[in-house]
Amino acid sequence: MGIRTKFNLALFFVFLLGFAVTGAVSYQLLQRNARAEVVRHAELMMEAALAIRGYTVNQVRPHLEERLAVAFLPQSVPAYAATETLNEIRKKHPDYSYKEATLNPTNLRDRATDWEADLVSVFRNANAATKEIIGERETPTGHSLYIARPIRVSDPACLACHSVPAAAPETMLKLYGSANGFGWKLNEVVGAQVVSVPMSLPVENAQRAFTTFMASLLAVFVFAFVVLNLMLSWMIIQPIRRMSQAADKVSTGDFAIEEFAEAGKDEISILGASFNRMRRSLQKAMQMIDA
Repeated sequence: MGIRTKFNLALFFVFLLGFAVTGAVSYQLLQRNARAEVVRHAELMMEAALAIRGYTVNQVRPHLEERLAVAFLPQSVPAYAATETLNEIRKKHPDYSYKEATLNPTNLRDRATDWEADLVSVFRNANAATKEIIGERETPTGHSLYIARPIRVSDPACLACHSVPAAAPETMLKLYGSANGFGWKLNEVVGAQVVSVPMSLPVENAQRAFTTFMASLLAVFVFAFVVLNLMLSWMIIQPIRRMSQAADKVSTGDFAIEEFAEAGKDEISILGASFNRMRRSLQKAMQMIDA
């Protein structure tokens, strides 16, 4: 097995190991970054919902107090305002969703589904320090990430509409009836704010970046492989081959060969200089014998 073959085998195994390790690390990193990007989108959507809630309470509801005495306006309810506003986003981005999933809601569209009810149960059974749950699930439109935060009855004013039907505004009862949305208690977790964001696009982008990176890495290896082989041939294999041929001629008494260049200070140049001295010494010795 020649030097070139040994060198190429060693280079191939080193590259194969590096390619595998780099691929595994970069894949995990890109997937983690993709998930972090989705989490940021979900958190931004959640913060938007909270901002809409706050705006409704502080800026909208005070201007509707007089009308609320005559007719119940769902637009004055923070949860309704946040849901309706973010539903506008769903018209262009149906994979994005926001829901105030409640176990016993006034508006039945907010009733928690089975998996949302499980999240509410986690918040109800966990301690108050559990402020958020982040998870992933399969949906009809693909893989999605969700962020859930508990809806806790922390304001006694909420009980004016949700304690017992007798305490609720008549205008609200006319609109929603008295069968749902009651029995809430102070500091009780009654639901969860749930934001769902699709993961398909960021994951596809991460996969595309991974494929591009690995293809580029392979191209760099092929280029390096060719360059290193050319350098190996020019700097090592060809000089050694010439020395081998020269040694064969000297061994048969043929000293009519050119000396090797001694200008460099690398190992091949030193070997060439040593060979030149050996050839001259042998030539002188043969001349002395012939004399």
